[in-house]
Order: sequence, then C-alpha cells, then structure tokens
Amino acid sequence: MQTPPLLQPGDTIAIICTAKKVEREYIDRATKLLESWGLNVKLGQNLFERHFQFAGTDEQRAADLQDMLNDSEVKAFLCARGGYGTVRIVDKVSFDLFTQNPKWIIGFSDITVLHNHIHTHFGIETLHATVPLNFPEGENENLRTLKKALFDGHLNYTIDAHAMNRKGVAQGEVVGGNLAMIQSLAGTNSDIDTRGKILFLEEISEYAYQVDRMMWNLKKSGKLDQLRGLIIGGFTDIKPGPDPFGYSAYEIIWELVKEYDYPVCFDFPAGHQEQNWTITMGRYSRLEVAEESVNFTQS
Repeated sequence: MQTPPLLQPGDTIAIICTAKKVEREYIDRATKLLESWGLNVKLGQNLFERHFQFAGTDEQRAADLQDMLNDSEVKAFLCARGGYGTVRIVDKVSFDLFTQNPKWIIGFSDITVLHNHIHTHFGIETLHATVPLNFPEGENENLRTLKKALFDGHLNYTIDAHAMNRKGVAQGEVVGGNLAMIQSLAGTNSDIDTRGKILFLEEISEYAYQVDRMMWNLKKSGKLDQLRGLIIGGFTDIKPGPDPFGYSAYEIIWELVKEYDYPVCFDFPAGHQEQNWTITMGRYSRLEVAEESVNFTQS
C-alpha cells in the first residue's frame, strides 16, 4: 500500500460531496475548524448544488471529485457526508493523476465505495473518519484522531474488551467499512479482497434480518473465512422488525464467525455513533484482543 504525504500547516484540504446534499452551516463549521489546524480550505464548485436527494447531478458530483483528484495543490479532501450516491459516479472519474500524486481521501458510510475502489485498483491508503456533517462546534476525540492521522500518521487505540470478543493477535492490512456498501459492491469492479486482511465492519438503521442476509453474503462469498482478524464497530439502531428476528447484530455476526480462529473485536469506537475514531484503511496494522482490553496499532 502507498501512503499519501502527511499534512503540514499551510497545506490545502478540500471539501466535496459525492452523495447526499449537505447544508452550508455544516461546511462553514468544518471550514473554521480546519483553518484552526493551519490548513487552507477549498470547496468543490458544486458542493451546494441540489438534484433531488443528491448534492447535484451525477455529472456535477463527478466533476468535483475529478477536480480534487487532479488538483496538485490539494493534499487531502473530505467528503462532506455519506447518504447514497458515490457508487453512481466512481466509474465516471479518472484516477490517473491521483495515482501519480496520492492524497488523503476522508469519509465513511457511503464513502466506503471510494475506500474499496481505491484499495482494489490502486493500493493507496485512505481514512475512514468523521465527516463535516458530524463536526461539533469544538474539537472532540473523533477530530483529534483525524488530526493525528493527517499530521502524525500513527494511531494507537486501547479500549475495554467486549464480552463476545475472541482473544488473539492479528497483523495485516485493514479493509472494509459500511456493511451494506460492501455487500452492494460484491461482484463489481469495486469489490474488495479480504484474504489475509483485518476486516472492519459497521452499520446503521437496518433490520436485524437484513444484517443477517448481508453477513451471509460475506460468508458465502468467502470474505469471512481467510481473515487475519475482524473488527466490528457500531451497529447502531438495528431494528428487530415486525416479526422479531431473535438475535442482535453482534449475535448474528458471532454465529457466522465462531467456527474460525482469528481474533474478533466487538464494539470498536468507529461507525455511525458518537465515537467515530479514525482508521487508516489499507494500513498494515496490529490487533491484539486480550482478556480485559483491545489494542489496535497503526504506525
């Protein structure tokens, strides 16, 4: 994997929107925060466009993505939010200049499309991290981890162990992201290879049976059986459905991976939840799941 250059004060970071529309107030707040880090902020030309639920037409969103991929002065760019729509434009852009001049691409949720597409085709690290839609008025731990990833590059997290964890030590590249997006990309040119990797998964607002169905897709396609390790982030607002499914999201996942022997970490602080700590996707990492704690290191 190739690592984009770390940021320095005075560098330019951009904000675009590849998916659902975003309100200006969130961008103004993010701009102020990023400027306080000593960065210059550039906004996509079509950032505030509207086309039904999207932040402009496919052509407008693709144009902003292409501009930031090509702009040699932009050292990183944030996707303003997720929602839906990135899959509609990922094949409309060229990554040729990006591969010659890698930069940090930042986001989560629907931005899983970019993480997976870039890792599969170009082997360049990206950042699974909070987005301007979720920036608070001041800094929080989510932003501190993003800043550390961008300016320092080393991440080391220690969290309490979850009762369902499976102990062990794993080393490998981290891939994954939002479960629904990963499952929707299966069999496409943006699909990921999980063999020998540490897989990270998170999800929000699905019925329990839908989580079960998506996890069975991963299992039947072989994405769970040759992992080095498994990290399960937030599975937020998972609904039982009109006919209760009978298992929680974590129980569904455990049933499908209990036959394997790699370490499993539940309740990692990343995803659609208050704690959404930064993960460098594609980075060779170390996961140590012990009796009372979990240590996750990216250096």
